[in-house]
Amino acid sequence: MKVPLLDLKLQYATIKNDVLTAIAEVLDSQVCIGGPKVAELEQKIAAISDCKFAVGVSSGTDALLASLMALNIGLGDEVITTSFTFFATAGSISRTGALPVFVDIDPRTYNLDPSKIEAAITGRTKAIIPVHLYGQMCDMDPIMEVAAKHNLHVIEDAAQAISATYKGRKAGSIGTVGCFSFFPSKNLGGAGDGGMIVTNDPALHERLVAMRSHGSQRKYYHKDVGGNFRLDPLQAAILLVKLPHLGDWSEARRRNAAYYNQAFASSGVQTPWINPDCVSIFNQYTIRVSHRDLLVQALKQEGIGAEIYYPLPMHEQECFAGKCRVAGSLRESETASHKVLSLPVYPELTQDQLDCVADYVLRFAASPERPSSSEVLQ
Repeated sequence: MKVPLLDLKLQYATIKNDVLTAIAEVLDSQVCIGGPKVAELEQKIAAISDCKFAVGVSSGTDALLASLMALNIGLGDEVITTSFTFFATAGSISRTGALPVFVDIDPRTYNLDPSKIEAAITGRTKAIIPVHLYGQMCDMDPIMEVAAKHNLHVIEDAAQAISATYKGRKAGSIGTVGCFSFFPSKNLGGAGDGGMIVTNDPALHERLVAMRSHGSQRKYYHKDVGGNFRLDPLQAAILLVKLPHLGDWSEARRRNAAYYNQAFASSGVQTPWINPDCVSIFNQYTIRVSHRDLLVQALKQEGIGAEIYYPLPMHEQECFAGKCRVAGSLRESETASHKVLSLPVYPELTQDQLDCVADYVLRFAASPERPSSSEVLQ
């Protein structure tokens, strides 16, 4: 049985007429920059994130970049973050001229280890970027405590965690700002790139609005150098159609994750550990196996989608050689990059497909043609 890692055509089929109607409204209006669809989406994303303000931007990457720029982070500054993340986190820091400073992760959640942060702080440190990886929020209370102690901004990279919670608080609502991505594969994905920044700071909100339009608060007058970071109203219209379904889609992902957890319970497969203080949206369902590359190859030969998020930590990327600082050992980040594997978890999976994926992973572990289960799984 073929099981893709993600099948967006199935999702689209359920909302196709509504999406086409929403697109037609924008095209008929010929309001092609900004406009009521963007404003409505901003209001609704702010509301579901328990924030006062939201600013639509062109991508999750630009959400991070605009936030750093609005907080005046630049040449000579340092920003502490995780090395085990998508490139945009570290790349955005580097693009401002600041130095990414990498600390290690918690091996259970794969998120930034709060206990490693304080030792990495110097007089040049201006911010911390915790990444809510795979749909689960970081342990935010100790992160916010060390940030307050050292007067640091906190930029939540919530690209994979929209509507996830930590102690009942929503992703993006705890730090100085929160950054979301609407890349098509996300729980709330557009038909292309898009992003959103949320905050509770009215002055910062005003500055972010200017940053997305070349630093201009008044047309043709520029107090700051910003960028062209505007969210396309066509994307906003599509996202407004999808937004009412976000809760059900995320709940379906949790049900699928629970099925996998039960299926793998006695196998030795290391399943995702969810902090009891958190509700994950399972943007990815990530297992941990020692002979990971063999399993990826075997799954793909069977037509089962699998992906490695992420095979090479940021501190080992060629472009950051001599352009980052490694604060202490990053052993857990390096180990995770060799062990993790994400399986299909999207809402539209059938029970037969779930059974197929789980059965093959279990058969691989037990197959005499493969390493024994004690060797394959840990």
